[in-house]
Amino acid sequence: MSKEFNVPPVVFPSGGNPATAASGPQQRRLPTAPFQPPRSSNAGLPFLSFDVNSAAASTSFSAAPQFPSTIGGAGGSGFDDEPPLLEELGINTKQIYQKTLSILNPFRINHYLHEDADLSGPFLFLMAFGLFQLLAGKLHFGIILGWVTMASMFLYAVFNMLAGRNGNLDMYKCLSLIGYCMLPIVMLSAVSLFLPQGGMAIMVITGVFVIWSTRVCTGLVVELANCGDEHRGLIAYACFLIYMLFSLLVIF
Repeated sequence: MSKEFNVPPVVFPSGGNPATAASGPQQRRLPTAPFQPPRSSNAGLPFLSFDVNSAAASTSFSAAPQFPSTIGGAGGSGFDDEPPLLEELGINTKQIYQKTLSILNPFRINHYLHEDADLSGPFLFLMAFGLFQLLAGKLHFGIILGWVTMASMFLYAVFNMLAGRNGNLDMYKCLSLIGYCMLPIVMLSAVSLFLPQGGMAIMVITGVFVIWSTRVCTGLVVELANCGDEHRGLIAYACFLIYMLFSLLVIF
């Protein structure tokens, strides 16, 4: 058997809601502005403020940036003041040219030019030697560089054993002297391209160029090192063995 509940009817006013109807007569509300965060107190930092208009006005470029004139200016230091690239790398082309000319005259050796040792000229001569050998069908780049290193160590050890404590010839200078005195051997490799291999002519020319390199290298070592004049014969023999070994690459 169902029970009946007496529920009074609920009357809603037109256009309103139950909350306003229960509180009394309907009142008109004014529209409110959307939520705005508080303004930042840092007036000089517009990027910390949420005011878009002020930030846009303050970040607008009022004038083009001014850069100092560094290129071609009267008081600017441009590229004209920069040193040449070869000078920054420590390559003195004038010195290399003068040393090369001194090697070409075996009877008048200017040893003062070779007091300042370098490896730029020897590297060029060794690469030229390897290139002429390559034109002859021989790939000897690695052999040439390895033999030059071993020859420098050999000359350094021989001279310092002869001179004892008075020896002042270092490894770097030995490598520079042997490399510059390779110029006659480089010329031999270029001449051998036009001569038949195994003939008498190539043998005679090889002997001349080997003696040329030996004389120049011996004179430079004796003039630049202490106590070198006392052991000129042994130094000449060591230099002869070195350049004779390189000439074998040309002949065979």
